[in-house]
Amino acid sequence: MELGALLKGMGLGGGLIIAIGSQNAYLLRQALKQEYVYTCIAICIACDVLLIGAGVAGMGEIINNAPGLLFWIKIAGAAFLFCYGIRAALSACKSSSFNVTQQPSAVSRRQVIAAMLAFSLLNPHVYLDTVVLLGSIGGQQPGAGPWYFAAGAMLASIIWFLSLGLGARYLIPVFTRPTAWRVLDGAIAVVMWLLALSLFW
Repeated sequence: MELGALLKGMGLGGGLIIAIGSQNAYLLRQALKQEYVYTCIAICIACDVLLIGAGVAGMGEIINNAPGLLFWIKIAGAAFLFCYGIRAALSACKSSSFNVTQQPSAVSRRQVIAAMLAFSLLNPHVYLDTVVLLGSIGGQQPGAGPWYFAAGAMLASIIWFLSLGLGARYLIPVFTRPTAWRVLDGAIAVVMWLLALSLFW
């Protein structure tokens, strides 16, 4: 029974985390640039583990009953995603953004930490997926099942972020070409704007 809850948590958690979103897009870009990759991975994992644990512990029901809180999170999240989308679009148009793997970092660790935390915590979808959805399903498991379910979802998160952050280095040869960076930055801009709009659909 515990193994079933663990596998169920891994399956559902993995399905929700792997979907392309602002958090994954920013981690991918940092990994390709080889800038503070381990810091970004650690933040992603820590945020997911805390949110999943909070959801299974009952936080999901509290958030689900507080529409006002989610509304203001939507406002802040949409504004942040829209602004970062503009930044990504501008970056796609600047030749200075190309071949960044061969250039010194233009941002500090503090800036990267702030951005990664914002992508991880200012997105209402994160709360709906990890806290509300995983929390409500995990809470329905019998006995010690909720915590095995949570452990499975956390394990899926750990595996995914490590794979994305460390595996992206194999794509670096592709991104020695300016066109590849144009496409990536352009795609990230579109993803950010679509996510911002989706918060109000």
